[in-house]
Amino acid sequence: MTTTNTEAQVRRDLAALYRLVAHFRMTDLIDTHISARIPGTPDHFLINRYGVLFDQMRPEDLVKIDANGSIVGDADPVKNRVNAAGFTIHSAIHMARHDLTCVIHTHTPDGMAVSCQKEGLLPLTQHALKFYGRLSYHTYEGIALDLDERERLVNDLGQNDAMILRNHGLLAAGRTIPAAFQNILFLERACQAQVKALSGGREVIFPSSDVCERTANQFDRGEADEIRELAWQAALRLL
Repeated sequence: MTTTNTEAQVRRDLAALYRLVAHFRMTDLIDTHISARIPGTPDHFLINRYGVLFDQMRPEDLVKIDANGSIVGDADPVKNRVNAAGFTIHSAIHMARHDLTCVIHTHTPDGMAVSCQKEGLLPLTQHALKFYGRLSYHTYEGIALDLDERERLVNDLGQNDAMILRNHGLLAAGRTIPAAFQNILFLERACQAQVKALSGGREVIFPSSDVCERTANQFDRGEADEIRELAWQAALRLL
């Protein structure tokens, strides 16, 4: 597959991911963002043109930028404006974690609620256990416009593929677009369940630490990639 064909496929998959995030009600009008690395390029990645609703995203609405946030090619910078905070968060991770293809950031009510809770994500549900011992946290520093924050974001993420941005929202990434989609969907569902469980007014129960670790490992079993691809293809049929 040529670089041109590769970029076209990434554009199609990323546009589909934007629409799926909208379908599962994880949008915040024109804010938040999803990005994807273009294989075979010198650190080029795609991010949304600022101002397009996620459920209307098309491949041509994705802007190709470099590590400095500059538009690659002859696209009009006025018509292809990129969210500055989105660039700060995504460029930090893409430049430090070359193993990750796709990065998703959301501001959902339940994700923001859990980001404000001191304990963070609790091991209450099977969905939450996917991230047991595999979830990072980043302290809120204000709107992510300061490029100096990138180093702290990367250090906090470490080798994990998901992170809660304190007092802000959720971040999930993946080595493929289907993997990133599964991560954000499970993390969001885990936050939804936690908010509901804690609001029920009854004592909650926790699995043992052994069961928590065993479950987390089960999510990474040999057929995990095949399951992610099956889920991705099923999700595409919604579109």
